Amino acid sequence: MQERLTHLSNWMKLNEIQVSFLTSTENVFYFSQFYSDPHERLLAIVLFQNDDPILVCPGMEKEEAKKAGWPYLIIGYSDTDHPWELIEKEIKIRVSKIERIAIEKEHMNVERYEKISALFPNASILSAEGKIRELRMIKDKSELEKIRKACTFADYAIEIGCQEIKEGKTELDVLASIEYELKKKGISKMSFSTMVLTGANAASPHGSPGNTKIQKGDLVLFDLGVVVEGYCSDITRTVAYGDINEQQLKIYDTVLKAQLAAIKASTPGIACSDIDTAARNVIREAGYGEFFPHRLGHGLGISIHEFPSLTETNPLLLQEGMVFTIEPGIYVPEVAGVRIEDDVLVTKDGLEVLTQFPKELQIIS
Repeated sequence: MQERLTHLSNWMKLNEIQVSFLTSTENVFYFSQFYSDPHERLLAIVLFQNDDPILVCPGMEKEEAKKAGWPYLIIGYSDTDHPWELIEKEIKIRVSKIERIAIEKEHMNVERYEKISALFPNASILSAEGKIRELRMIKDKSELEKIRKACTFADYAIEIGCQEIKEGKTELDVLASIEYELKKKGISKMSFSTMVLTGANAASPHGSPGNTKIQKGDLVLFDLGVVVEGYCSDITRTVAYGDINEQQLKIYDTVLKAQLAAIKASTPGIACSDIDTAARNVIREAGYGEFFPHRLGHGLGISIHEFPSLTETNPLLLQEGMVFTIEPGIYVPEVAGVRIEDDVLVTKDGLEVLTQFPKELQIIS
């Protein structure tokens, strides 16, 4: 925690920023180890160049923040308090002249932006996102331990899903069994809404599971992840229920070749764009280029979607400690959808694949 706070304070000094005001659940957690979803209530960390930071949270969560290990001042307010007045008082004790304030511009809503502007009308308001993304993009040992655990549970979830496939079961039947078994293992939160899609439904990259029944000859797509100690996993596997036709098999084989090509291309110093292109070229050469409509992958950590973004146009070079997904897909309407996704870690010498459930076509009989 302290190392992260120091990194941000040093950045503030370098850029002559007197106050940073961070309000997203994810970034508050990153800098404090306190995770809270305050709904409409204000949650924030206030940071300074040369003074201890302040945590702002609903008063009913103050003890939880202490238990999480926050050693500095906590402004715990009630529903009848005016937290902005309390914040203004504490800031002005610590800083006499405020010329530059950094906030999360992509997260802060207009009402809160106007509150900040009114409290400090002569201050320029800057974005803190760039620096925070840079910090969060490289995972430390503790973060990697949590992500590894989350990936192990993701593998287990796919295993359960495959075991639950039976003719006549619906997508929601299988989904419910997966999440029930995970809860029995102590997993209370998924990284995002679990997807179980069968047959033509899987041709929608972000489809919604429903009451469609699984039938012989279907490809069944699972996309899911779990949260372990605040960190996410994200895996996709597509399996066959019984025999599938030649077109379905060709689509599957093409996606697998594309995914393996991207993994092989991923080494420190390689651009994100080159990795995306390595996979996309395989799919284009097979004649399915128009049916791969999304980026190759995304960063992974506290949030399910973090930096870097693996697109054809991102020149960012891979660095040791980055964690991201590699998830090419082909989606042919009314025919089939296939996606294969792994979570990967950039190491000193190459790439470590963190999700381990088999990728060779699994045929469920």
